[in-house]
Amino acid sequence: MTIRLLGIFAGLGLTAVLVLWSLVPGLVNFAMPEKPEYYAFQEANIAPEGGFSFEGPLGTWDTQQLQRGYQVYKEVCSACHSLKYVAFRNLEDFGYTEEEVRAEAASWTVPGINQETGEAASRPGLPTDQFPSPYPNEIAARAANNNAVPPDLSLITKARKDGVNYIYSLMLGYTEPTAEDLAKSPDFETPDGLYFNEHFYNINIAMAPQLTPDRVTYADGTAATPEQMAADVTAFLAWAGEPSLIHRKQMGWFVILFLLFATGLAYLSKKQIWAELKSKKD
Repeated sequence: MTIRLLGIFAGLGLTAVLVLWSLVPGLVNFAMPEKPEYYAFQEANIAPEGGFSFEGPLGTWDTQQLQRGYQVYKEVCSACHSLKYVAFRNLEDFGYTEEEVRAEAASWTVPGINQETGEAASRPGLPTDQFPSPYPNEIAARAANNNAVPPDLSLITKARKDGVNYIYSLMLGYTEPTAEDLAKSPDFETPDGLYFNEHFYNINIAMAPQLTPDRVTYADGTAATPEQMAADVTAFLAWAGEPSLIHRKQMGWFVILFLLFATGLAYLSKKQIWAELKSKKD
């Protein structure tokens, strides 16, 4: 009996040590994060007025906004950024018909294979294809972007802290450093080939400002201001990162209601069972 108790306590002690070993470093890093040499001058991200429609427990996708965001991605972002985890057929999720998806896919050129020679070739896209990369390889991407590889945007809102607000802020963060900014880092400078962005983590970014007024012409007549385009493309990228977001929220409410019903049913069952036992005892 004594040996068994010692074994149980030893196991519990080892478990506690392992739990502390895994939690303590994370808590320390959270409490005392390392500061990089340069950091974003505007540490608080901004958000569009009224926020995004998909935020909150009752959020929904704004299909018109997603279509506008896709247009911004296609006409602006796709020149440098890939979307490799999203297929053309997924566009049906926010209002495109099968015929429209087929036509949209065909407007893109994707890598393929010549069926006669077996050599690499290009062909019009199919609904089952993923969005293609604008560059054949990493070397070509670096050569075209001052040695910086443009990140894939499929999961960008999930990969960055404060995802959607960060992307929205980044798109609008191209300004000139103020005196207060320079006071935070007197030795700061923007090298040739880079651009100052007050919301970018390292401040100097290789991507030039993209969302100039009327850069795109929206099919629904919405005014293409930088703020509007930034909000639209951010919403589209949020959808690309988690297309099932709204379905997951709706399922969560169903699960909560089911658990509340099951809890009430269990409570009533308990009352009935114990009432019978109590009456027998009396």
